[in-house]
Amino acid sequence: QVERGRQFMNIKQIAKAAGVSVATVSRVLNHPENVAPKTREKIQKIIEDKEYKPNWFAQGLNFNRTKTIGLIIPYILNSTYMEIAKGVEDVALQKGYTTFMCNVEKNSRIESEYIEQLLTRKVDGIILMFSFLQEENLKAVQEDGVPIVLIGENKDIKGFNSVRVDCKAGAEGMIRNFIEYGHKTIGILYGSDPEQESRDMLEGYREVLKENGIAIEEKYIKAVDNTIEGGYLGAKKMVADGPPQAIFATSDEIAYGAMDAIKDLGMKVPDDVAVAGFGNARMSNLVEPKLTTVELPFHKMGIYGARLLFDLIDDEDKINEKPRQITLQTKQRIRKSCGHKERIGEMF
Repeated sequence: QVERGRQFMNIKQIAKAAGVSVATVSRVLNHPENVAPKTREKIQKIIEDKEYKPNWFAQGLNFNRTKTIGLIIPYILNSTYMEIAKGVEDVALQKGYTTFMCNVEKNSRIESEYIEQLLTRKVDGIILMFSFLQEENLKAVQEDGVPIVLIGENKDIKGFNSVRVDCKAGAEGMIRNFIEYGHKTIGILYGSDPEQESRDMLEGYREVLKENGIAIEEKYIKAVDNTIEGGYLGAKKMVADGPPQAIFATSDEIAYGAMDAIKDLGMKVPDDVAVAGFGNARMSNLVEPKLTTVELPFHKMGIYGARLLFDLIDDEDKINEKPRQITLQTKQRIRKSCGHKERIGEMF
């Protein structure tokens, strides 16, 4: 025997069951203090028994809140972005909010269109992950009274509450490790996005080499697409000019491609060329050799970003206060690919 699904009632059916008007039920939902106690209790009991769910949009019009937020995601198939989204959703659910996730395919036009749709739906706030928009576009939204929080840096945007990671320090730490392991020539494959974070890592790379008296050779600096294919092509070009002893990639995806290219050229990682990535994606511990990488606190980025947004939603005066910027630190995950014999911190 097939069990029938639960039957939910609408507001008209609630009114009919209680023997009152729709307007009276609406007052119980939105302004219960204006309804006689006996009538109010009768309607509330029917609502509880039938598990009636009020229309969220209608309630939003009454209370100027829709209990929804928007989350702009650069590329939904990227697992690291989804870890950040999980952190945002964890906080939103605790607050009783629904999250509209919008995949913008790394396209500023699509991102703008989604923001317009979110504003039309009267969301209470928007979180933008590695936004591709310009600062003036975002200011126009916030000046309209909708709080914005940025997670990650793609553009050099100031004046907003944000959560960022000190990517420069993370890159510097990995380059220093390479030098400590005895590598004298070190290359970098830096991705096209996130643009600002990649620039920070390139700057850190140059500074550490300079501090240690190591020549900066332009042939060992390659801009690539932030993909496995980009890493593969970039590493092939770099190695063709005479391989460096080590390569640092600004994402794990680029590092995977670089490792494949080195193998296809008849060399071994790390015996001939050491490799390290950035991000600590889940595959990093599954490739062979296991990838040394810089771990980013993705889930924590989402949690802190959501908390910042709800602070602004709960206290509108904070929108006009000086923006807060939370900076999180990275961790080193030392595995076989970098050539360090003891591989301290390796995760199996």
